[in-house]
Amino acid sequence: MDIAFNIVLYGSFAMLGYTYLGYPLLLALRTRLKKNSIRKAAMTPSVTVVIAAWNEESRIQRRVQNCLDQDYPDGQLDVLVVSDGSTDGTDAAVLAMASKRVTLISLKNRKGKAIALNHGVASARGEIVVFTDARQRFASSTVRELTANFSDSSVGAVTGELTLEDAGQDKGRAHAVGMYWKIEKWIRKNEGAIDSVVGVTGAVYAVRKQLFQPLPPGTILDDLLIPMRIAMKGYRVVFEAGALAFDSMTADYRAEFSRKVRTLAGNYQAMHLCPNLLNPWKNRLFFSFISHKVCRLIAPFCMLLLLIANLNVRQGWLGMLLVVQVMAYGMALVGWGFRAVGIKERVTATAFTFCLLNCAAFFGAVQFFSSRPIAWEKTV
Repeated sequence: MDIAFNIVLYGSFAMLGYTYLGYPLLLALRTRLKKNSIRKAAMTPSVTVVIAAWNEESRIQRRVQNCLDQDYPDGQLDVLVVSDGSTDGTDAAVLAMASKRVTLISLKNRKGKAIALNHGVASARGEIVVFTDARQRFASSTVRELTANFSDSSVGAVTGELTLEDAGQDKGRAHAVGMYWKIEKWIRKNEGAIDSVVGVTGAVYAVRKQLFQPLPPGTILDDLLIPMRIAMKGYRVVFEAGALAFDSMTADYRAEFSRKVRTLAGNYQAMHLCPNLLNPWKNRLFFSFISHKVCRLIAPFCMLLLLIANLNVRQGWLGMLLVVQVMAYGMALVGWGFRAVGIKERVTATAFTFCLLNCAAFFGAVQFFSSRPIAWEKTV
């Protein structure tokens, strides 16, 4: 029995070590040894910004105007809003802008974000399509920074950099989430420097219209399926740090948890919709996809197995490992307790956020495999 527990313990420990330390170290080494630079050049191809919106009356005009105000030739940029069965004044707000550069597609019934994006791209006039949401805002040079990468014919998609702004509600958690997002952006930057990013930032990314494949109805992660399909056609998906989008962090950790559960369930769905993602002969980014995406989905199960095995095998340094685990989970529980009663502090924030994300991965798997329908939600 001890042999079995040892196999589980060391296997789980190795998997977690690779997921959170090994893969980033490999990326750093590969980036140092070999970089595939992008031949960027200033260019202004025709661009259509596509925004899928549902009941966004309060902010849709501000978001559209932000896109129109880009430092980009007016005649080369337009905005297309797809109102996905909105029941508020979203449609009227867009029409009230009375601009020839703004187009509204109003879907009579709510069909989901994937169908809304399909309609948007089909009607887009630009050769480059920029995807974004109603919630964020762009820096004035974002579109110009994105399009500069398309001067390289090997580039099929470009993702920008999302900057999370702290509204001040929870300084400790803001620090932990900000640190996690900095690591994620570093990984994407290095993946893009080597070859291609595995998945993009939904708030700011652009693709060549001719490479877009219509999304299956109900697709949750357009920002994973669209770029991975493009990469599997042989094109690069790169990271552009100068293409900035800004967003505010969700103050309520419960809302953040629900969003992450849905997102992580979307990873399972993407593999179901596109099985070639798991085929090393079809997916040239197979190694990166497994390391970046799949290992993170497995991580919460490894954490659970590691704890169970460690409770049964505690000799030598394994006793210290058990103490570290218990302390870390204890800090996460304390952090959860503080937030449950409205107390916000920084000491437990990292442990709490790490466990929150892995709990979301666990429940994302439960949600997907329980066959519960997962509808798209607007950002809040």
